[in-house]
Amino acid sequence: MPSSKDYYEILGVDRDADQRTIKRAFLKKAREVHPDVSDDPDAEQKFKEVNEAYSVLSDEQKRANYDRFGTPDGPGGSGYVDFSDIFGGMGMDDIFSSFFGGGGRSGRGGRTARRRGRDMAISLTISLEEAALGCTKTVTYDRLAPCEDCQGSGLSDGAQETTCPRCHGTGYVTTVQRSIFGQMQSSSPCPDCHGEGTVIDHPCDMCGGQGRTPNHERVEINVPAGVSSGQQLRVRGYGEAGFRGEASGDLLVSVAVAEHERFQRSGDDLVCAIDVSIAQAALGCTVEVPGIMPDETITFEVPAGTQYGDTVEVAEFGMPRVGGGGSRGRAIGQVRILVPRKLPGEARSHLEKYADAMGESYTARRSMGDRIRDAIDDILDQ
Repeated sequence: MPSSKDYYEILGVDRDADQRTIKRAFLKKAREVHPDVSDDPDAEQKFKEVNEAYSVLSDEQKRANYDRFGTPDGPGGSGYVDFSDIFGGMGMDDIFSSFFGGGGRSGRGGRTARRRGRDMAISLTISLEEAALGCTKTVTYDRLAPCEDCQGSGLSDGAQETTCPRCHGTGYVTTVQRSIFGQMQSSSPCPDCHGEGTVIDHPCDMCGGQGRTPNHERVEINVPAGVSSGQQLRVRGYGEAGFRGEASGDLLVSVAVAEHERFQRSGDDLVCAIDVSIAQAALGCTVEVPGIMPDETITFEVPAGTQYGDTVEVAEFGMPRVGGGGSRGRAIGQVRILVPRKLPGEARSHLEKYADAMGESYTARRSMGDRIRDAIDDILDQ
C-alpha cells in the first residue's frame, strides 16, 4: 500500500534533490525538532517523521521504490528492517543525543582532551553454510560519521580554530559564590567552547563545528571461512567519528551462526545422524550424505557390528579452520539403527529363521491367516 506521507515535503526538498541536499535538509530539520533542543510537545513525533523520511531518501533502493511505487518496500511489500534495531546498535535518536551533547571531555591538568570516537558494536547472524564458505554481508546502521563538507575538521573555508578566550584553553570556568560559610568555588564546562578549550570563528554549517554528523551508514563485512558463534570481527574506522578530525572508533561485529537442520557443530567438527537398517548395522555398509560445501558428498563407512549411537568419522569434511591453511575438521556420523514398523512376509520369515538360529525368543509365530493377510498387503503395496 502506498505511503500517505510525502517524505520530500517533510524534509522540504525537491524530488530531484541530490544526497548532499537531502542530508543538509535532514540535519537542519533534526536540529529544529529533536526533543533534546525543542520545547515543542510534539517534538518526538516530528523527529521520528524526519528520521523516517531521511531513512528512505538516503537509501538509493528505498528511494527508487518510493518514487516508483509510493512505498520504500517496493511492490512486494517485503518490509524494510532497520539493522540498528536488530543489532542493538545506537538508533538515530541516540546518535543525535550524542551529537547535541558536544564533544570534549576533561583530561589531566584541566585541559580539554580531544575525544576519539567510541567503538560501536552490532550482531550479525549467518547460516552454517555461509560460515563454512566465508561471505560478505552488507549491513546498515546509524553512527556519527566524519562530516563530508569539512572533511572532519569542523572548519568552514577560511575559518580558524583558536584558544577559547573565556576559559583560556582549560575547557572549564570557575565561579565564586559567597555564602554564610564563606566563599565557595565551583567549576563547570565553559559555555563558549562547551569544554573543548578552543573555538572556531566560522564553524562548518553542516556539522556545526564538530567535524561529524549523524549518518545512515552502509558497510560490507567480510566474514572469514570457519567463523564460529561469538567470534568478533573488527572493522577499523567505522565506529563513531572522532571530534574535529580525531580518530574514529571501530565497528565490532559479533557473529552468531544459526542452527543447522542436519549438522551440529562441535569446534571445527560437524556431527550428523546417519540412519542404517538392522542388516546394514550387522553386516556393514556405506552411507553417503550431502556435505556442508556445495556439491560435496561425505561417504561414511559403517563397520559390521555397529551399535546404535556408535560414531564413524571422515577427516577433512568438517568446518574450515580459521587461519588453518585450508585444513578442515572432521565429519562425524552418529549411527541410528532403524527398526521397520512392518515387515513383508518373506523378510519376516528370514528374520524368524535368524532368531531361531541365534536362539533368541520372539513373539509367537503367526497363524496361516496372518500370513495370508500379510501376503495380500504386500501385493497391494506394490
